[in-house]
Amino acid sequence: MNMSINEIENEIVEEFEMFDNWIDKYEYLIDLGKSLPKISDSEKTKENIITGCQSQVWLNAKEKDRHIIFYADSDAIMTKGIIAILIRVLSFQKPKDIINAKLEFIEKIGLKEQLSPTRANGLVSMIKKMKIYALGFEQKL
Repeated sequence: MNMSINEIENEIVEEFEMFDNWIDKYEYLIDLGKSLPKISDSEKTKENIITGCQSQVWLNAKEKDRHIIFYADSDAIMTKGIIAILIRVLSFQKPKDIINAKLEFIEKIGLKEQLSPTRANGLVSMIKKMKIYALGFEQKL
């Protein structure tokens, strides 16, 4: 049984509470980014690029057993960490749950305040793109 979005969010909040400062939290985010499975160059297409990001981010999604699995990569280590954490929360979830996800963990760990305005916009763009994928799959299922 997969964990719910809320359970995963709570887990992430707990993990971030272990760190005393943002330097350690950034390092943790970067490590998360390094753990992202590689995507093939054939998936690094214009269609998969997230617009609104300072750096290049490619996002793709597949549907398996009525759940969505996200794949992503970025040319920036920090951005890769951010997309990795979003994938951890939203991958292997049902489209409807992704669409309705509030993603309150972002606020709880203080991520948005720590990002530059362009990175914060990128974060919003990533979430939007993931929800758009979910909407698309929701209509097909």
